[in-house]
Amino acid sequence: MSTITAAMVKELREKSGAGMMDCKKALAENDGDMEAAIDWLRAKGISKADKKSGRTAAEGLIGIAEKGTEAVVVEVNSETDFVARNEAFQAMVSGIAEVALSTDGSVDAISAATYPATGKSVADSIKDAIGTIGENMTLRRAAKLSVGSGVVASYVHNSVADGLGKLGVLVALESEGDKAVLAAIGRQVAMHVAATNPLAVRADEVDKDIADRERAVFLEQAKESGKPANIAEKMVEGRMRKFFEEVALLSQSFVINPDLTVEEAVKEAEKEAGAPIKVAAIARLALGEGVEKEESDFAAEVAATAKG
Repeated sequence: MSTITAAMVKELREKSGAGMMDCKKALAENDGDMEAAIDWLRAKGISKADKKSGRTAAEGLIGIAEKGTEAVVVEVNSETDFVARNEAFQAMVSGIAEVALSTDGSVDAISAATYPATGKSVADSIKDAIGTIGENMTLRRAAKLSVGSGVVASYVHNSVADGLGKLGVLVALESEGDKAVLAAIGRQVAMHVAATNPLAVRADEVDKDIADRERAVFLEQAKESGKPANIAEKMVEGRMRKFFEEVALLSQSFVINPDLTVEEAVKEAEKEAGAPIKVAAIARLALGEGVEKEESDFAAEVAATAKG
C-alpha cells in the first residue's frame, strides 16, 4: 500500500477541484495512482476533470515552415517569455523549422541535422545559443505532414512574427482540386483545430487506450446509478458515441459555421475545388502543453541568495 502524502492530495485537488477528504480517499482507493484517482473521482461524480490542468512551465515559441506539399511545426522552449521576444531566438526557431523540412520531422533527426547559420548540428547550435542568450533552451517537440497531391495548410495563433507564435496547427488535405480553394478550407480547418483540439481526425482513429479509459469511467458511472446491466450497457454505448462525436475532428461542429460539421464543411468546399477532399492528418502543438510549472518561493530564493 502506497503512502498517501499531503503533496499528493494537494496535487489531486489542483487537478480535479475535489475536496481534500475526497482526494485522500480517491488516492487510498487507487494505491496512490494519480490518474486512476482522477478517474475514480469522475466515476463518483465528484470531479469531471479528464485532463491535467496544471500551469505550464515552458515558454518559447512554436514555429512553422512550409514547402510544396509538406510542412513542419516545431516547439522550441526557453525559460522566460522575455527570451521568446528576442529577435535572435525568433530567428533560431524559424531556422530550425526550415531545417526540419529536410528531415523526417522527428526531434532526433532535426537535432542531428546541420543548421546552416552555424554549420553545426541543430543540437550544438542550441547549446551555443544558450551560452549567448543565457537561458536554457530545448527543441521539445516536432511534427511533419505531407501529401502526394493537395496541400498542407497551417495556422499560427498568437503570432509574434511570420510563422511564429504560441500555438501552431497543420492540416493535410489530399485532393486533386484547386489549390487556392484547398488552402482556404485548410486554413479554416486549422483554425478550428486550434480552437477545439480534437484527439483524432476520425472516431476510429482515437487512441484505443483513451477510448478504453473513457468507457471504463462511463461503465462505473452507469453501475453507480443502480441501473440494470442491460440498461447500463446502453447508457455506456450512448455516452461513447457522444464522446467520439466531441473528440473526432470530422464530427465536430465547425467553429466557422456551427450549422455544419467539419466533414460537411469540407464536403461543401469540394464543389468549388472541383474534386474530392480528404482530411488526411492533423498536427497541433501548443506552447508548453503538458509541462507543469514548478512553484517557487521568491522570498526564500532571495533569502538563500543573501546568505551566500
